[in-house]
Amino acid sequence: MMKVLEGIAASSGIAIAKAYRLENPDLTVEKKAIANVAEEVARFEAAITKAKAELETIRARALEELGEDKAAIFSAHLLVLSDPELLNPIKEKIETESVNAEYALRETANMFITMFESMDNEYMKERAADIRDVTTRVLAHLLGVSVSNPSMISEEVIIIAEDLTPSDTAQLNRKYVKGFTTDIGGRTSHSAIMARSMEIPAVVGTQSVTAEIQNGDLVIVDGLHGKVIVNPSVEVVAEYEKKLAHFEAQKAEWAKLVNERTITKDGHHVELAANIGTPDDVKGVLENGAEGIGLYRTEFLYMGRDHLPTEEEQFEAYKTVLERMEGKPVVVRTLDIGGDKELPYLDLPKEMNPFLGFRAIRLCLEMQDMFRTQLRALLRASVYGNLKIMFPMIATLDEFRQAKAILLEEKAKLQAEGVQVSDNIEVGMMVEIPAAAILADQFAKEVDFFSIGTNDLIQYTMAADRMNERVSYLYQPYNPAILRLISNVIDAAHKEGKWAGMCGEMAGDAIAIPILLGLGLDEFSMSATSILRARSQMKKLSKEEAARFKETILSMRTAEEVVAFVKETFHIE
Repeated sequence: MMKVLEGIAASSGIAIAKAYRLENPDLTVEKKAIANVAEEVARFEAAITKAKAELETIRARALEELGEDKAAIFSAHLLVLSDPELLNPIKEKIETESVNAEYALRETANMFITMFESMDNEYMKERAADIRDVTTRVLAHLLGVSVSNPSMISEEVIIIAEDLTPSDTAQLNRKYVKGFTTDIGGRTSHSAIMARSMEIPAVVGTQSVTAEIQNGDLVIVDGLHGKVIVNPSVEVVAEYEKKLAHFEAQKAEWAKLVNERTITKDGHHVELAANIGTPDDVKGVLENGAEGIGLYRTEFLYMGRDHLPTEEEQFEAYKTVLERMEGKPVVVRTLDIGGDKELPYLDLPKEMNPFLGFRAIRLCLEMQDMFRTQLRALLRASVYGNLKIMFPMIATLDEFRQAKAILLEEKAKLQAEGVQVSDNIEVGMMVEIPAAAILADQFAKEVDFFSIGTNDLIQYTMAADRMNERVSYLYQPYNPAILRLISNVIDAAHKEGKWAGMCGEMAGDAIAIPILLGLGLDEFSMSATSILRARSQMKKLSKEEAARFKETILSMRTAEEVVAFVKETFHIE
C-alpha cells in the first residue's frame, strides 16, 4: 500500500529507486570482570589504532571527492580519538573497576553524549554525534563485528537510516546512491550539508522512515518538497518520472547560463555570488558561474585542529582564493567563532547563552593578537585579487571603528616593512544584529558596503533559536518585520552611494528573490549549487515591476500573507 511521509527537504532533486536499509550492527555490551587489566587496556588501544586507520582512509577519500571542509569533519573525528579527556577516563575505568573495554567505552561515551545532547546548542549536539560515530567504530572493533559499509553498494538504491553519520555520507557512491532519507536531522546537520555538496536528493527528519520502509520497497525521495513516497502506484511513479525529467531538463537549461552575467528581464544587472568555507570550494563557485564570492567563512581555517593557524597558512589560503577568482570580488568575513562554533584550544569560558555572548568581533577586539594575524594575512594577500573585508556581528559604531582602526594600523605596519598592500580594499560589515539594521543610516556613512546575514538577523529579531525545533515556527524570513529591517539597510546604503548584499540562506530562496530584487538588493550570495537556478529566475523578473510591490509587501501583517502574495504575483510554485 502506498504511503506518503513528510520530512525536511535537505537537498533538492528527485530520486526513484529501491530501498537499502543501512542497519547498525548489534553492539550489545555486557559488563564483564577482567583479570588482566593491562591486557584489556592494550586491547582497547589496538581498537583505537584500527579505527584511526579506517578514518584516515575515509578522510583521504572525502578530501579527494568532497573537498577540504568536508574532510575536516574526519580530522575532527581523529582528534576525538586522540583526546585524553575521552580516552583517559575509559582506561581509568578499566583499571580501577577491572571491567571489560567495551563496557568502559560505552559508559564513558554515553556520559559525554548525554552531556552534549542536553545543551541547547546545535554545535555541541553535533559534537555528540561525532562522539557517537567515533565510539561506535571503536566498539565494533572490540566486539569483532563489522560496521555498515555504504561504499560497497553496487546497485541503484535509496538509503534508509535513522541518521547518517558523516562517515556514512562520505562513503556514499554517487553512481549508485540516488538519494537518502532519515528519521532524524535537519537542514544544517552534517549529512544534509554533505548531500547538497554531492547533489544527492535527501529528505531528513521524517521521524518514521526506518519503521515504515523495508529493504527492497520502491521509494521516491522528493528533495524539492520534503516528501518520501513508499511503494508508489504506477501512476505516481509515472508522475514523478515526469517531474524528474523536468528537473533534469531545468538543470541542463540552467547550465547554459554559466558564463552569462545576471541580467533581469528589464536590463538591470545584479551580482550573484557564492558562499564558501575553504579554497577547495572555489572549484564549485567557478563551475556554477558565480560573479564573485560574497562570503568566505574563514573559521574553517581554525577548526578541526589543535592550535591557531599561522599568518603564513592563512596568507596561502586567501591568496589561493583571490588568484583563482581572477579579479572577481571576494568578500572575506573575519573570524566568526563562538556561539555555535567553538575552538577547544582557545579554552573560552562556558556561557549560558553563547549566541548572545563573547563571539565574532567581540572576541577579536579582545584577543587582538589573533585578529591582527588574520588581518596581516589578508592585507598581504590583497595584491593577488579583488579583496573586500567585512567584520561580523557589529552592534555599535564604536566596534566598527575599532576594527577598522586595527586594520589600518596593520596596513601601515606592513607598508613600513616594504610589503605591498592593495589600496582598493573595501571595508564593510555584516548586518545581523537588529540594532545595526535600525541604525543603518549612520553606519552607511562609514562603511563601504553592507552584507546582510539573515540566518542570525532573523533569530535575533524573532528571539527564537533557529536550531530549536520547538520554536522553529518563528524562523520566518518573510515576516514583514524582517523585510522592513532589510529594506532599511538597503535604502541607507543607497542613500550614501554604497552597495548592499546578502549572504544568508534567504538570498538563494526562490520566494525571497523577487522581494529582495524589489527592495533593491545589489548582491545575492548563496550556495554555489543555487546560482544557476537563481540566475534563470532573475532573467524572468522585471526589477521595475518587483519594485512597484515594495510598499504593498512591507505593509503586510504576516509572513503567510507575504508568501501567498509573492507566489501569486510572480507565479512561483
